[in-house]
Parts: sequence; C-alpha cells; structure tokens
Amino acid sequence: QVQLMESGGGSVQSGGSLKLSCAASGDPYGPGGRYCMAWFRQPPGKEREGVAAIDADGNPIIIDSEKDRFTVSQNNAKNTLYLQMNNLKPDDTAMYLCAADTRPWLSCSYLVLSPTRYPDWGQGTQVNVSS
Repeated sequence: QVQLMESGGGSVQSGGSLKLSCAASGDPYGPGGRYCMAWFRQPPGKEREGVAAIDADGNPIIIDSEKDRFTVSQNNAKNTLYLQMNNLKPDDTAMYLCAADTRPWLSCSYLVLSPTRYPDWGQGTQVNVSS
C-alpha cells in the first residue's frame, strides 16, 4: 500500500506564497518501483481539480490557469512532489491533495491530471488565502 504525506499548507494573505510537499512511501508492486504523482485541489463545495504533475519524461504539467503562478517539481529519488504556489489569491483556498499511482503498466503521462486515474490519495493539506 502506498502512503502519501502532504505538508506545507496554512493560512496566508493574498499575494503570499506556499510550498507544498508530498512524500510517498510503500509500493504494492515491490521495491524499485516508481511513483506517478500529482497535485489536486478541492475548494469547498466544488469538484476536485487536477493542478500539477510530472509526466513520464519528467516534464512539469500545470493547468493553464495556474502556469504563471505555480511550479511543480520532484526530488531526485522521485518520491516527493512539490508544489510552489506564488501570488496566492482567495480563490486558491482549497484542500490540496496529493495522489499517486505505482502501477508499472501505466505511463505517468496517462490521464496525468484526471482524479479517476489515481488509486492512492493523501489526507490533504488545507490552504486558506485571505484578502
């Protein structure tokens, strides 16, 4: 079973920055596997939305609406995913969740920002942005 631990959320004022981290561990397919990981967010009363991920070639994938403000990266071991969020706005207030998929037959580029693709989810870290 995969465990995902998010951190870095909190309360900031509009224009502030936060860096979220998601550390993955465990792999039901055995040691030496790889994690396909992504960040999602779910504002109160709204659907979960894919925000950022790393594709199979190691390229950052970020939704168009946030390309100017968000950056996604991973550590060298490729088991921790980061989301740097700058110039935060009240509309960014949401629960930010990390998702992972270790199935070796699925490319990390497959449905990279679709929540239905990922079987493993963290508890989330709350981001609150005040005006």
